[in-house]
Formats: sequence, C-alpha cells, structure tokens
Amino acid sequence: MKKQNKQPGQGLAGLATGALTLGAAWLAYSQFFIDHNMALPPAIDSDMYFFNDPTAGLLYYYADRRGSGRPLVLIHSLNAAGSSYEMRPLFNRYRGTRPVYALDLPGFGFSERANRRYSPELYAAAIRSFLSQVVGQPADVVALSLGCEFVARAAVERPEMFHKLAFISPSGLTAGRKRKGSQRATDQNQSDGLYRLLAAPLWAQALYDLLGTRRIIRFFLGKSFVGPIDQGLADYGYLTAHRPGARHAPLHFVSGLLFTRNVRETIYEKLAQPVLVIYDRDAYVRFDALSDLLLK
Repeated sequence: MKKQNKQPGQGLAGLATGALTLGAAWLAYSQFFIDHNMALPPAIDSDMYFFNDPTAGLLYYYADRRGSGRPLVLIHSLNAAGSSYEMRPLFNRYRGTRPVYALDLPGFGFSERANRRYSPELYAAAIRSFLSQVVGQPADVVALSLGCEFVARAAVERPEMFHKLAFISPSGLTAGRKRKGSQRATDQNQSDGLYRLLAAPLWAQALYDLLGTRRIIRFFLGKSFVGPIDQGLADYGYLTAHRPGARHAPLHFVSGLLFTRNVRETIYEKLAQPVLVIYDRDAYVRFDALSDLLLK
C-alpha cells in the first residue's frame, strides 16, 4: 500500500477548524449556560450606602463612622474581578478606631456597571466626588495597584481633599522597556484598537467569561500571594465577575485604556501630600522608577 503524506496546509487547516469549533462552542456555552446575574453579597460586613456621581452614575460604598479622628478612605485595584473585598482586611483593622470608608469604583462591585467609556479621568472624578459629597473633609487615602494612579490624579487636581496617601504596589513605576501587557499597549497607543477587538459584540461576553472562570481567577491571584491564596477573595471574585455589565470596565483595563502614559512625570511627581509607598516583588508591575521619583 502506498503511503500518502499529508500536505502542511492540511494540518494547518485542521488546526484552524478545531480552533473555530472550540470558539463557537464556548460562545454558545457563554450565552446559554453561564449565569450572568449571580447573587452578590456585600464585600465587607458593614453598612452600605450610595451616592450619585454626575459623571460615573450611582456609586456604592461601605462605611463605619463610629471612630473619631481623620477619615480613612480605601480604594481597591482594577482587574477582571476587582472589588472592595481586596481592602476588607484594612477596613476591619481600622473600623471603630476612626471613620473608615471603602468605595466600589465605577464598573465594579455594587456600583453602576454601564456600557460606557471608562478612563483614568472618570475614576479620578469619582474619587473626588466621593471625598467631596460623602467624606466631607480631608482624608488619609490608601490605594492598591492601578487605584493608586487614580487617587494620585485626584489628589493633584484637588489637593485640599487629601491629607496623606499610602500606595500599595502602585502601577506606573515600571521602567519603560520593562512594561508589558496592558501597560505596554498604553505606551504604544494600541489601547483603542485592542479594546475595539476585545469588546466586539460577537465575543466580548464569552471572552470575559474566560477571564472570570474560577481557574483563571485563582491563577492570577496565585501570582500575588506567597502561600495559599485567600479563598474568600477568589470566591467573591467569581461572583462579582458574573453580574450584569461586569465585563465593561475590565475590558477597558485589559486593553490598557485605564493606564496613564508617563504617569510618573505627569501625575506622581506633582503630588504635594506625604506619600507612603509599600511594595515587594510583584508579578504585574515593577518599581524601577521609584528611586527616580524619590529624587524629585
């Protein structure tokens, strides 16, 4: 029997057909079998309130006003499943000793998750409104990761609202050539095109559903923990990723639209408040430029 050799094109065609089949199957599974309206409990065991921001819409926050002294405001990070649960340990540590607040940023938690344009300016405006409308006096503000960029922008624009700042693993301090992923897309002006690709109506929800699987959430959390991850944080991340409109803000994040180009020079260096920066090894950002910032 004569052996027939397959042409290279046949193998590639088979792979392409298989990929298309898997993609179509996931699209169908996402649309018909994934619950996008899961019940979401509060991220923090505390009273919850809301206010209306003229730009970002209805925003929710947690508050414990029993303590005295200067208010403490907590701002979570942004990722595929971000929420105030990230700030829960700090909230619980300081509640009762001073007024403490944790804001669900626009597009996350219980806050409005509209299909709209999300931007650094939007988040900074929401933080300013929160301090002005809700807190009502200069506050100490603790922010995590990308949330630090938004707080810094707001503090530069309205310095009288901010007393002291604490930034945990702040983004925007990675040396230019070492930036990667979403931050590199920002630097290379590719974010708009990438967002249009990711947010295409045909597959946007299915793509986000991949990011919101338990396995993927645990994978990314594992890069941020030494030892076992916080199971409560992972479980809450899964629930908050399965709410109506959950994909809109995270897809802006993944595409790089929420990072600020040259944020060290344009934002961080203009801060007038005392700033504490807390960092260690981080899988997503580096801090090479921090020493340059300290010299300013």
